[in-house]
Amino acid sequence: MFSSTRMNGNPCSLLYGPLEELQELAFIERPIRRSLKTAEEIDQLTVDEDLNDIERAVYLLSVGQEVQRVSVISNLPSLVRQNPAETFRRVVPKVRDVLNGAGAEIQLAAAASFLTILQDDIILIHTHTFSILKTVLLHLNHRDTVVSNAWLETLLSAINALPKETIKQEVLNPLLYQSQLSHSLLGRLATCRILGKVACKLDTHLVKKELLPLARSLCQDVELEVRACMCRQLESFARATGVEHTRNELLPELVELARDEEISVRLAAFDTIINLMEMIDGDDRLHVVVPMVMSVCEVSSQADEAVVASLSFQFGKVCSGLAGSLLDEEKGRLLQRFKVLCVAGLQIEGNQADFNEAMLIRCNCCYNLPAMMVFADPAHFLSELYPSFSSLCCDPQVSVRRSAAASFHQVVKLLSSNVHLVHKELLALLQDEALEVLDALMNHLEETLEAVLSRAENLVLDNKFPELLSALLQAELKVGGSLRWRLHEKLLQHYSCLARLLPGEVLVQHFSPRIFTILTTNKVLPVQREAARTFCTFLRYNRNHEQRQEMMERLIQELAQGRSYWNRLRFLDVCEMASEIFSRKYFNKYFLITALELVQDPVANVRYKLCQLLPRLRSSLRLPADKQLLQQLNFCVQKILGREKDKDVVATIRKTVLELDKMDLAEPFNKRQERDLLDQKKEKEENLLLEMEQLERQQTEGKLNSEKHMERKRRDSKTSLLAVKSMSVSSSGATLSSSGKEMRKAKLSRSRSLSSQPTKSKPTNADRPVKVKDFSSMSGPGRSPMSMTKDEPLRTAHFSTTTQSTSSMPVLIRSNTTSLLERTSILDHGASSLDHRDHRTTTLDHRICKMEHRNNMKEQITGTMDQRDLRTATIDKRDQRTSTLDQRDHRTSTLDQHSKTRERGCAIKDNQSRKLSINRKSNSFSVQSGRD
Repeated sequence: MFSSTRMNGNPCSLLYGPLEELQELAFIERPIRRSLKTAEEIDQLTVDEDLNDIERAVYLLSVGQEVQRVSVISNLPSLVRQNPAETFRRVVPKVRDVLNGAGAEIQLAAAASFLTILQDDIILIHTHTFSILKTVLLHLNHRDTVVSNAWLETLLSAINALPKETIKQEVLNPLLYQSQLSHSLLGRLATCRILGKVACKLDTHLVKKELLPLARSLCQDVELEVRACMCRQLESFARATGVEHTRNELLPELVELARDEEISVRLAAFDTIINLMEMIDGDDRLHVVVPMVMSVCEVSSQADEAVVASLSFQFGKVCSGLAGSLLDEEKGRLLQRFKVLCVAGLQIEGNQADFNEAMLIRCNCCYNLPAMMVFADPAHFLSELYPSFSSLCCDPQVSVRRSAAASFHQVVKLLSSNVHLVHKELLALLQDEALEVLDALMNHLEETLEAVLSRAENLVLDNKFPELLSALLQAELKVGGSLRWRLHEKLLQHYSCLARLLPGEVLVQHFSPRIFTILTTNKVLPVQREAARTFCTFLRYNRNHEQRQEMMERLIQELAQGRSYWNRLRFLDVCEMASEIFSRKYFNKYFLITALELVQDPVANVRYKLCQLLPRLRSSLRLPADKQLLQQLNFCVQKILGREKDKDVVATIRKTVLELDKMDLAEPFNKRQERDLLDQKKEKEENLLLEMEQLERQQTEGKLNSEKHMERKRRDSKTSLLAVKSMSVSSSGATLSSSGKEMRKAKLSRSRSLSSQPTKSKPTNADRPVKVKDFSSMSGPGRSPMSMTKDEPLRTAHFSTTTQSTSSMPVLIRSNTTSLLERTSILDHGASSLDHRDHRTTTLDHRICKMEHRNNMKEQITGTMDQRDLRTATIDKRDQRTSTLDQRDHRTSTLDQHSKTRERGCAIKDNQSRKLSINRKSNSFSVQSGRD
């Protein structure tokens, strides 16, 4: 039957299952239908709607059922907020009456409500002290432990708000003047906690005189729970009484409790002494605390797991407090004990309780690892603590790895320049299968990456840096593929720090495409918004103009002008984030006009989103600089009001218009000034980024120009060296060729002289031919080519004399000449070998010349540099001289002008004098003529 229904594909059977199962479900639901409320019960639960909140609460507390009473008591804080006077006058007395003999549910609700009222400071505690405190003290000794603890927490919270006189009269007097033995165990435990809370509120004299004797008596109680509880409260007494009283009175009491027969009491004393470490002087640390700690470390290996767990939790504080009082041997023992605790429970198999305790110990070791690094010196991390840290990061339990991830940022900060030592562990945590580990690592990912990437010189860029980038991308892909969208949002939020830590090329190549994909494809709105914020952050901190332009074009083309209305909605989300990240100037230049163009979008949802965004767009405008943009925004609003047909969009634009009208008037001056200052700061940062971009470009251009200049210099030097080489080779070749020609001519002359006509007379002793021995001695290895050339004319003269003599022995002469020819051939062979040797020496000399030429070229280059410096100096001197000459010329020109003016004056005076003289002469001539 079941198979037939499945095969037929009946939709009813697919949705609701087989009929028999439906009948079973109907049978199960029958009792539920029978148990519905009757008409009488509904009448009892019905309340008149005309009653106000206070009257309704009084009515329900009087005649209502328990559910209604619990609801009224839980709603008591809101009633106190609305009308505190009427609530305490009419409702709180009814609550007090209901609590007498009420069940645990009402008691817990009342304790929680009073605790909320006290913690939130809803009322003035001085006004309504007795109305709350009397109720709390009345139910403090409830028979139910849970209810009693709830009322105790309420009382402890009330002590923080109560005045000292009220605490002394209402709280302490019942505790001080009653016999503690007559109280129950829960009453004595409550007394211990109340004393510890009150000790911090009262005067030191009152604490020493009245509270401390009661605390000592409770430390000697017969019940171990009371002794342990009072031992933990001694810390408050120590901080209230001071260092001297702690050393003389409380420390001996704690040492005695540390020797108690019960483990819980010893643990309480141990924890209290460790917490008071800063109040204990050096002598007491050396003689009291150090022996106790060493004994606990030695005994804890065979003791209960609770002792080891407490020790593991306090281990970092113990070592940090005792670092100055320990010997090197004791430090080594403590480090060795910590290493043992880091692997507790991994080698031994036990029951579930032991397994949980061991896991807790390893988690505590992760918590104390940074303190232990300070204790052991971070410089010795690799030899002392790295194996333990690596084992904790790779622990089989997720909770241990999560604890290691939570403290990873502190380890990285302490390692400083040696951060590369934990690179493998960082990759392991980023690639962990459990998302809880990645969640713990994300809480401080920005600090971790800042410590790792800011010291990029420690990263081997060909291996470790790409591995870290791929691990970050894989972590995002893993989280994005899961259903934990809150973790995905957190990860994207922390990835925005990469804009400050990585270069723009790496972001554009690896991270920006992935963030943009999340922005366009992810369906979770908070994740999309965080992706938009991260993408805008990448865009803002990118110092490459071409890359910024490319990212903006992609935003406009694929989002603002995209075919899907979903992408256009995402562009408006990007605009909202960009208005927070960028300055007004940048936002108005790149985002505002594109956003206003969406007023013509065919989809009503896009126009609705734009109407909601208009107030934010208007807040980015400042008059009179943005007058044209304001006109465009007003035109957009008028277009929507005139043409819009969708009722939701019309309602939204009307609200928006009212908000726009009130925006300039409603915004206070202080808030506007703060926004302007923030915008100025953003604009300065953007201008600084642009200046950095220009400086980087200038530096790159300068490097390219310097490289080109160096290449030109190298080419010029190479060409000059080649020219010098060719000149030297040609000169050496010429010398070799000339010497070879001379040698050939000498050989030819020898052969011709030997092949000349025979002599007729017998030679004398002086004219005898040179023997072979002489020739061999002359052609020895010690002979130089110069000596050979000197002896050639002598040979020719000798052979000429022999040819001029008589030819009395022709046959003998011929035989002698043939032997001489053979000898000369041998000599010629030896001379050729000598020529080869001479050629080798010449090549060596040529190499030496090359080396000398190179050195000379270097010296010339340095000389030219010096000459250039001298030239620049001389040019500067010449400039100075020219400036002085110009000044002199100016002076001379001014003097010339003065002299010219003087000459002109003199000339004018001369002319005048001449005219006067001429007039005088003419007058005298006329007088003379008259006389004549």
